[in-house]
Amino acid sequence: MNINSLSGLVGALGRPLASYRYASTVIALLIGALCAGCSSSNEGNTQAASTTPVNVTLTATQRQHIKLYTVAVAQFDRTVDTTGVVDFDNDQSTSVMAPISGPVSRLVVSPGDKVKKGDPLAYVDSPDFATAVSTYRKALVTAHTARRLADLDKDLLQHQGVAQKEADQAETDAASAEADAYAARQGLVSLNVDPQTIKDIEQGRPIAHIQGVIRSPIAGTVVEKLISPGQLLQAGTTACFTIADLSRVWVMAQVADSDLSSVHVGDSADVLTSVDAKPIKGKVDNVAELVDPDTRMVAARVVVTNTSGLLRKQMYVSVRIHSLHPETGMLVPVSSILRDDENLPFVYVSQADGSFARRSVTQGYRVGDTFQIPSGLRAGDQVVVDGGIFVQFMQSQ
Repeated sequence: MNINSLSGLVGALGRPLASYRYASTVIALLIGALCAGCSSSNEGNTQAASTTPVNVTLTATQRQHIKLYTVAVAQFDRTVDTTGVVDFDNDQSTSVMAPISGPVSRLVVSPGDKVKKGDPLAYVDSPDFATAVSTYRKALVTAHTARRLADLDKDLLQHQGVAQKEADQAETDAASAEADAYAARQGLVSLNVDPQTIKDIEQGRPIAHIQGVIRSPIAGTVVEKLISPGQLLQAGTTACFTIADLSRVWVMAQVADSDLSSVHVGDSADVLTSVDAKPIKGKVDNVAELVDPDTRMVAARVVVTNTSGLLRKQMYVSVRIHSLHPETGMLVPVSSILRDDENLPFVYVSQADGSFARRSVTQGYRVGDTFQIPSGLRAGDQVVVDGGIFVQFMQSQ
C-alpha cells in the first residue's frame, strides 16, 4: 500500500455519508491486494520447501534391486594419473660434434640406421687430418732418433767415452721426443683415425689419401642428421648427428603440487599410448626440485624399457604412477558417486528407518575403482552403490 492510496482512503473517509460507499469499495480493494500478496508469499515458501531433499522410502520389492556398501577406514596405495612427454635417455644419447674442420665429402648413414660404437658416419676432406698425420710421422722419426742417440751415449758412458752430463741430456731429449710422439698419436685417436692406419704409420708403411672420418661415439640409432654433403664443418662447433640408444627412454611426467606427496623415487608407473592399449611398465627415478614456471607442474622422470620401439621422442602419453607409500582413508566405489544440478558430488546413505538420505560429500582422488572421501561420510555408513539413479528418480517424483 503506497502513500497515495492511504491519502485517498483518508479523504474518502472524511467525506459525507454519501461518499461512504466509495470508501468501502477502496478498503475492500486494498484488503484484497494484501491477501493476494500474502498468498503469493505462502506459495513461494511452499515451493522452496518442495525443493528441499527429503528421504526416499522404497517398497520391499524396490529395495531388492538396491545394493549397499559399508564404509570403513582402509589402507591403500594411491595412484596418480597424469600426462607426460617422451624424451631420449640422456645417459644413452649424444650429439656428435665435428672433430675436424673441412667440407663434408660423403655421408654414410641416414636417420633410422643402427650403428655400433666406432662406425663411420661421414667423411670430411680436412686439412686438420693431414696435418695430424704429418705431425705424428715427424714425431715418430724424432723420437726414434733421440732414443738411438740416448742409447749410444749410455753405451759410451760405460766406456768413459762421454761425460755423465751428456748422457743425461741425451736421455732427457729422448724422453721428451717420445712424449711428443705419444701426444701426436693421441691427436689421431681423438680424430677417430682408424687403428690400422695408425699402425701403418708407426711401421713406416705408405698410406693412401686419408679422409677425415666422423665416427659414432656410442652404439645406438641415428635419430638426427644435421649436415649435408659439401657443408663446411667447424671443429668442435658444428653438430653433425644425434645418436641415441632407443631401447630405453625417459617419460617426463607432469605432477601437480597437490600430488607431490604421493610421488617418490622408486614408484612403479604405467605408460599408456594411443597406439596400443597395453601399458608399458616403468619406474620413477627422479623428481625435479623445481616447478616449471609455465605449467606450475613438477617433472617426474620415468625410465621405461622401449624394446618394441613404440615410444618416440616428443610423443604425448598418459602416465599412471603407483605410490609405494600407503595412505589411510575412507573409500567408496565409483558407482556410488552421483552429481546434483550444480555438478557437486553426493551419495545416498541408508537410514535406520529404511529410507535413503542424500548426503553431500567431498570427492578426493581416485584409487582404482574407488574414490577417496575426505569428508561427508563416517565409518559404518551404508551407501547405495547399485540403484542410485533409481533412488534419485524416486526422490524427484
